[in-house]
Amino acid sequence: MTQNTFIKLKGISKSFAGVRALQNIDMEIQQGEVRCLAGENGGGKSTLIKIISGFYQPDSGTIEIDGNEYTSLTPQQAIDLGIQVIYQDFSVFPNLTVAENIALMAERQEGKRIVNWKNVRERAQEALDTIGVDLDLDMLVGDLPVAGKQLVAICRSLLLKVRLLIMDEPTTALTRTEVESLFRVVRDLKAKGISVVFVSHKLEEVYEIAEQLTILRNGKKVIEGPIKEFDREKFVFHMTGRAIENLPFEPTEIGTEPLLEAKNIGIKDLFRDISFALYPGEILGITGLLGSGCNELAKALFSMEKITEGEILLEGKPHHPANVGEAIRSGIAYVPEDRLTEGLFMPQAISVNMVSAVMKNYLTRFGFIDQKRVEEGSENWIRDLKVVTPSAELPVQALSGGNQQKVVLAKWLEISPKVLILNCPTVGIDVGAKADIYQLTRTLAAQGIGVIFISDNLPEVLENCNRLIVMKRGRMVGEMDAKNADEEKIEALLSADREEEVIR
Repeated sequence: MTQNTFIKLKGISKSFAGVRALQNIDMEIQQGEVRCLAGENGGGKSTLIKIISGFYQPDSGTIEIDGNEYTSLTPQQAIDLGIQVIYQDFSVFPNLTVAENIALMAERQEGKRIVNWKNVRERAQEALDTIGVDLDLDMLVGDLPVAGKQLVAICRSLLLKVRLLIMDEPTTALTRTEVESLFRVVRDLKAKGISVVFVSHKLEEVYEIAEQLTILRNGKKVIEGPIKEFDREKFVFHMTGRAIENLPFEPTEIGTEPLLEAKNIGIKDLFRDISFALYPGEILGITGLLGSGCNELAKALFSMEKITEGEILLEGKPHHPANVGEAIRSGIAYVPEDRLTEGLFMPQAISVNMVSAVMKNYLTRFGFIDQKRVEEGSENWIRDLKVVTPSAELPVQALSGGNQQKVVLAKWLEISPKVLILNCPTVGIDVGAKADIYQLTRTLAAQGIGVIFISDNLPEVLENCNRLIVMKRGRMVGEMDAKNADEEKIEALLSADREEEVIR
């Protein structure tokens, strides 16, 4: 083992119920190296991370750290050796405060038997200051938005005696400013000789922060090397096994009469004066940073939140559904930002999830579920949406993130919507699944559905929408055709200090 190598994996394999999750993986991580671990959902990344962190034990192979060889690690061994993981689900304690979540584990690691609460607060504030984030130390983490929970998990890892920090999709819900702060921290860690494994589906971030790249597909390492040797096409091809073109959206035909109109709508303290029209056949993008009001607007259009001012029209008529059920019956569908808590019944079968929005259509005249019709309907969606699963009766929690998102889409397409609202539909899914969802969205628009596509990923909205609305602090600050927009123009609107008239 060379002096600069922190960890060396040799011949790591792992199977679950006879299914090979990893096959003979070799990988070395040097001290102070930033390595991207890439691959599609289900490719083996999470399994490999859990073996390194001691959560899983490999069936074969060895792990070498500091010249010592292990056939497996326990979670405590991994922590003692300096390995820390920030998982996608954050693993935070919702019933504890920000300060407690960040600092208590570090206090425990140092063997302290009595908690010094002043020290806990000071250490937590120090970690927040390190990445330039302002959070209320006394707020319960369960009350934080997704981005806040993610930042708490990152700060907690920084306080521990970390030598290898594994970050699993750490920027999923962060603003660009927060991402830049995080990357500054990563570079500081690298300068101190701390290794970082960075897992991300955002290729632009991978190129910005990583030096080395390892790509897994179907449990095998397909290629690795310096990131500079991979252009986007080569990167995507090795991840997916196929070439994916990134062509801008061109509407087939846009209707002349609006499907949905918002006229100066608002909700007190959330957003105000929002006006736009959505036409059949178009994909309308709405973008903004955290706190812009995009998420609240999406929920208001689906009647999850009640507007307190203005008016919404559906096909030219006043639209005032009393609840979500009425919104669904009127032809409005909503794919939420958080599919795990708002979009799916995780322990339930894939088939049940796919028909859950219109379950009454699958009842017999005696009020029982017609299981045969449920299975037939779900099999059609599995085929049409290319959901990768051996059975529609598996619990949806067994699927990868991209396939779970396809199940959410099937659930709402089952109602034959007139308007489809997609709230950050590609968060945490891989390049191949993203391409499938982009193509599906375009196909639905070509069928005359009006699509609202909400995302803070500017390349994504520019590529997949024909028209854009930019929001900031609950206001519209720009509306433009996608062909006349670019990232620089949108970022200028988002970074402007004063509120101005809407730029069209």
